[in-house]
Amino acid sequence: MLSEVLQEAEVHMQKAVEGLRRELASLRAGRANPALLEKVTVNYYGTPTPVNQVANISVPEARLLVIQPWDRNVLPEIEKAILKSDLGLMPSSDGTLIRISIPQLTEERRTELVKVARKKAEEYKVMVRNARREANDKLKAEEKNKSVSEDEVKRAQGKVQKLTDSFIQALDKVLANKESEIMEV
Repeated sequence: MLSEVLQEAEVHMQKAVEGLRRELASLRAGRANPALLEKVTVNYYGTPTPVNQVANISVPEARLLVIQPWDRNVLPEIEKAILKSDLGLMPSSDGTLIRISIPQLTEERRTELVKVARKKAEEYKVMVRNARREANDKLKAEEKNKSVSEDEVKRAQGKVQKLTDSFIQALDKVLANKESEIMEV
């Protein structure tokens, strides 16, 4: 039972790290990355669909994204969706594909993006801490049910704390990598 609680906590914590990675990948860092457009949805024949499911997104140069839709009829919809998004990007279309030039970030915008990244990281740290709290609550419930001893619960809580510390460090590492990427000129 104790190992199940530990495994469940570890799975929740791992999901938090992966969630932060995905979240930060969609944050603009000065260079082109197809992940920037992951959250952009296109009205594809009445259905909201992610851009990467209606088009091929490539990065031919460090500051250029090229979107080539599989269906040319959806080209104007992709342009509208990119303009409506909060990415601040200007798409230019030639009738068959869309080019998006990624502008150089200003120092002010870089510091703003770092703040956003830190806020997101803190949200995911809270998720990890919630997983720790839930695991500890389950361990205490097991102790109350007299199915495990107090010593076993204390050892398991120590393991949960070590797991929490390691995943918080992993989140900090992901954040540090993204901060250095953002601040890189």
